[in-house]
Amino acid sequence: MTASSALSLPAALPDAPDAGRVRARAGQGADFALLDEADEWAAFSRPVAAAAGEGARLWESSVAFEGMYCAACAGTIEDALRAVPGVRDAQVSAASHRGRVVWDESATRPSAWMQAALAAGYRPAPAHDAAGSARRQAETRRMLWRLGVAGVCMMQVMMYAAPAYFTAPGEMDAQTQYLLRWAQWVLAMPVVLFSCGPFFKNAWLDLKLRRISMDLPVALAMLVAFGVSSLGTFEPAGPFGREVYFDSLTMFVFFLLTGRWLELRLRERTAGALEKLMHRLPQSVERWQAGEKGAPGAWQRVAARRLRAGDVLRVWPGEVFPADGQVLKGRTLVDEALLTGESTPLERGEGSQVVAGSHNLSAAVEVRVQQAGAGTRYAQIVALMEQAASSKPGVARLADKMARPFLLAVLLAAGAACAGWWPQDPARALMVAVSILVVTCPCALSLATPAALLASAGWMARRGVLVRRLQALEALAGVDTVVFDKTGTLTRDAFALRQLRASEDMGETQALALAAQMARGSLHPVARALAAQAEKAGLAVPQEPLPGWREVAGQGIEAGGFRLGSARFCGVAGDEAVRDEAAGALACHLSRVDDGGARWLAAFVFDEDLRPDAAAAVAALHAAGVRVALLSGDRPLAAQRLARQAGIEEAQGGLTPDDKLRTVRQWQQAGRRVAMVGDGLNDAPTLAAAHVSFAFGRAVPLAQAQADFVALGDRLSAIAGALAQARRTLRVVRQNLAWAAAYNAVGVPLAVAGLMPAWAAGLGMAASSLLVALNALRLSRD
Repeated sequence: MTASSALSLPAALPDAPDAGRVRARAGQGADFALLDEADEWAAFSRPVAAAAGEGARLWESSVAFEGMYCAACAGTIEDALRAVPGVRDAQVSAASHRGRVVWDESATRPSAWMQAALAAGYRPAPAHDAAGSARRQAETRRMLWRLGVAGVCMMQVMMYAAPAYFTAPGEMDAQTQYLLRWAQWVLAMPVVLFSCGPFFKNAWLDLKLRRISMDLPVALAMLVAFGVSSLGTFEPAGPFGREVYFDSLTMFVFFLLTGRWLELRLRERTAGALEKLMHRLPQSVERWQAGEKGAPGAWQRVAARRLRAGDVLRVWPGEVFPADGQVLKGRTLVDEALLTGESTPLERGEGSQVVAGSHNLSAAVEVRVQQAGAGTRYAQIVALMEQAASSKPGVARLADKMARPFLLAVLLAAGAACAGWWPQDPARALMVAVSILVVTCPCALSLATPAALLASAGWMARRGVLVRRLQALEALAGVDTVVFDKTGTLTRDAFALRQLRASEDMGETQALALAAQMARGSLHPVARALAAQAEKAGLAVPQEPLPGWREVAGQGIEAGGFRLGSARFCGVAGDEAVRDEAAGALACHLSRVDDGGARWLAAFVFDEDLRPDAAAAVAALHAAGVRVALLSGDRPLAAQRLARQAGIEEAQGGLTPDDKLRTVRQWQQAGRRVAMVGDGLNDAPTLAAAHVSFAFGRAVPLAQAQADFVALGDRLSAIAGALAQARRTLRVVRQNLAWAAAYNAVGVPLAVAGLMPAWAAGLGMAASSLLVALNALRLSRD
């Protein structure tokens, strides 16, 4: 099949696969036991290494939680999960409503800890639950209905309450005043019984479980306001009959619901890039099924989770590639913007590689699957994003820790203020308590930091930079030194063999074949270049490795009595080494090592090019007031040559991994805040030691595991962009914290003094939370 012949539209998609329905039902709380099958929990979990000496098989599951409204909710869920035997750790983010649960397969199952979260009042669902979007839309509709009822009733209550504000004492007869109060009471009933339902439900659950969350003081304030006003309505001559507060009650319920609805919408907006990428793969795809006993084969639509390496797929225009693979037939354009930040469509033809999650734009193609499921680059990206979405920075962890004591202090303060006002006016005392309960809810304070960090994480994801740890954004904002590795970072990932020199007793062909055999299995760019050159030359390179094969990080490869790598590692000290070092060229040597020492056999001289945007990226970092340095294991002359081309003044070459680590630590001891950018195996120790670390998406897994940020594309400009965004984020976080603190500093004394009515307290709380969220939303804009 060719691209030009594949013009017909694909057949209609069948229903979602059984596994999707299973996870959807479990996500709705129908039966969590459906997720106890290994194939089901593997869809939202990944295995993790247990501690040394443990025989446990641990899994890390990514879960979304519904019904969260504050930092105390996150702490409640964590406590409920950790109380389940077999759960090793649980972290829940109040900003993203996502969490990660580490559990022991031999001691528990997902149904056990999910049921514990549900019993605590928060519905869990697998992070990739197909019904998650539908449930969020249903939640939004319910909230809109509650908001609408509160708004309509508020306006009517205000109409009946207005005469009491605009008439002088004695101008309105008691019968009319009594009738207006009853009208307000009737109109307030739908607000209390329907609109306030979630507050009362969560508060009752808090009382049953002997805990405290934001909904408890809010529900208490609503009940007190309604109770005082009802007593004033039923007994106008009683101690609470001087005034009713139905207008304040309906107004602050309306403001609270408005704030929550807007926060929900803003959360969807700020996490949009993360959500869009996490749910990008199709549910089903067309796979070629060979016929049996000579019967012709046919295309069949199967669930994407059933794909295996070697399968042949047909991907139509408008569909997303479900796996990593190689194009067999056809030619098309693909969009990899969400994976690499590259906005320009890329051409892919026969023999080209395509990655899971990229979008087929122009023509149908046939693809042979090379990696599927958890082995794809897309799956690794999603795992990094889920880790970021569920991680909590230091300030957020502090907010979670302080939320419950703070809410308890709020209840005590409200009680004390009520006791102080009671001798003067019992009704006024109760309404002062209501104002304190509402105005001090810590929504804005708990949202201040995570909302901003999550918005920035979404902004970076759209530009091809994944944030693995949200707290790294805070550290990146304070960086004053950026350190680059050379090979594969400042330079292109691939090398071209410029010259091959061999000794008299080993020909060039034999030297290249031996070097390619030794290089097989290494991820170093030079090793890949040797293997590619041997394949291009059509050499028959043996597949089996030489005996005793081992790779020495930053030095080279040793196997079968031969060494391949740097001149020092290979024991080359004569003219062959001097010639290349004097020219600053990149050379890889081959030597035989025995009891008599090392004997030079061949030298491979490569061309390495600076990345096109390297100089511009370095200039942007300099403009931001950041020092830029180059630390390389390559020869000093080669490192200095590349540094001059990139505009880097400080460069060191000939460094071992320990040398790089020692240099970075010396700078840190001198007070410098260091960010490390690398992609090689020998960069892992330095990446771990630096204050902040970047790895490129094609970096080896160990380097990525140590990095705080992963740049999916090949553009070094992403580093400068991430630094600028981190500084913007820190400014917004400080603004949010300052506003939240100022609001409480002003609002609490006014409420205690009886100068802030309940409706104004509700408006202030909702406006405070909304302002924090809107300020954070600025970080997600282009």
